[in-house]
Amino acid sequence: MKHALPALRPHTGLLSASSRRVHRSLLAATALLSLTVTACAPTPPGTSASNAPAPAALVAACSDGTAGKLALPTDWNAAGASSPAAQTDSTKTATGPSTAVTAGMTLPTVSTPPTPALPTTVTSCDGATVSVTDVSRIVTIDLYGTLTEIVHGLGLGANVVGHDRAASFPEAANGTVVTPSGHDLNAEAITALDPTLILTDTTIGPLEIQQQLRDIGIPVIFFDPARTLPGISHQITAVAGALGVPDSGVDLNKLVGTDIAAALSLVPAENKPLRVAFLYVRGTAGVYLMAGPGSGADDMIAAAGAVDVGTDIGLKMPFTQLTSEALIKSAPDVLLLMTGGLKSVGGVDGLVKIQGINQTPAGTSRRVVDIADDSLLGFGPRTGQSIRALAAALYGSES
Repeated sequence: MKHALPALRPHTGLLSASSRRVHRSLLAATALLSLTVTACAPTPPGTSASNAPAPAALVAACSDGTAGKLALPTDWNAAGASSPAAQTDSTKTATGPSTAVTAGMTLPTVSTPPTPALPTTVTSCDGATVSVTDVSRIVTIDLYGTLTEIVHGLGLGANVVGHDRAASFPEAANGTVVTPSGHDLNAEAITALDPTLILTDTTIGPLEIQQQLRDIGIPVIFFDPARTLPGISHQITAVAGALGVPDSGVDLNKLVGTDIAAALSLVPAENKPLRVAFLYVRGTAGVYLMAGPGSGADDMIAAAGAVDVGTDIGLKMPFTQLTSEALIKSAPDVLLLMTGGLKSVGGVDGLVKIQGINQTPAGTSRRVVDIADDSLLGFGPRTGQSIRALAAALYGSES
């Protein structure tokens, strides 16, 4: 049965790309309540409590987005580890612009599609309690396509009928894109898919659309919007618990953990770590931001054995308006951008014309690394491969 969409409330206009970015940064810096996901099915009629399966452990659906910098789980550090790479002087290993090659990345996926144990009761990150009774038609929507990756990795990709535009990996090709204009939701496109469940977070909106979808009876779960390297395992566990496939969550975390540990073990040990500045730019929209602590790029830069200069010079926000003073002070060896962002300013030739760029070591040597928009900040099952690609581009080697 199709869901009828009520009349939309008046909407005065969507946030600009810059405003959305600042809004997401503020959300990530605000302490959220620690909420739980319950993956337990009720005891079937006629089954005694003593014979019923033990209830699954509660799983936190949300966390403080600023407190995600925890040590990687010990099994991630050990799995796939090898002897440290030989030390090198990173300032001499690569020159000029390069692209992190992510086209050949594959999605780690559990070997056997699971059978969900339903219903589950989920405490959504917005405080609502959501009952999940049917996962046959799932819509996944967040800024980076992370939730779509996770559901596919859990072996339930065939159930994803709609997703955001950022989910551009091959396995998602059969799903319908419900954000055709970019990062903004299209309610009619979602309801046309007759979804039985929507997985989302606060990185995409307008948020009134998700609420309207919930108001017409579609279960909508908000997950943690924070994206960090150590938070990947938590996000996988939370989604798996909500979908009633906690064992698949364990299996996927093993695959992803081994992949990340192997990537970390291949990163060169630097005598003089590279200083990397991540710039979020959208030239056509006039957006020029420099990343700092909590941006997600800081985790990826550290994983690749380098120093995030925004954090190093004391920026306080995940993203701060780019200034020539900050660029010159940070003295980056490498400028890291998303491929789409670099293209929006006219490539490397256009980038070096931005005030302050040519007064940095990276600008004078044109050491610019770009990486696919969906590969740097998604922090999903393919992140280990993104680390490998980033390290290879930074150091001019096949990591």
